[in-house]
Amino acid sequence: MYAIVEINGQQFKVEAGKKLFVHHIQNVEAGQTVEFEKVLLVDNDGNVTVGAPVIEGAKVECEIITPLVKGDKVLVFHKKRRKGYRKLNGHRQQFSEVVIKNVIA
Repeated sequence: MYAIVEINGQQFKVEAGKKLFVHHIQNVEAGQTVEFEKVLLVDNDGNVTVGAPVIEGAKVECEIITPLVKGDKVLVFHKKRRKGYRKLNGHRQQFSEVVIKNVIA
């Protein structure tokens, strides 16, 4: 059984026991349980249910493993040739690590 769920503006395919890195979820602690109710699709052994836009009564239960994980550093470099203009900027995205406990449909 799997589901497509929207978490902080991104869609993920989730199954019980799967680990995910999602955009940072604020005001949570390690070990806390979080529920997401924007379930867009559920596949229960070939029986597919599609929401319009979400499935009523369906939810996904997750446990927070690490509330704040920093992603890899991405360097953004701008240059204009022959003008002496060079600009370097770095960015590290913040994520939360979650494990899917249960898909309720």
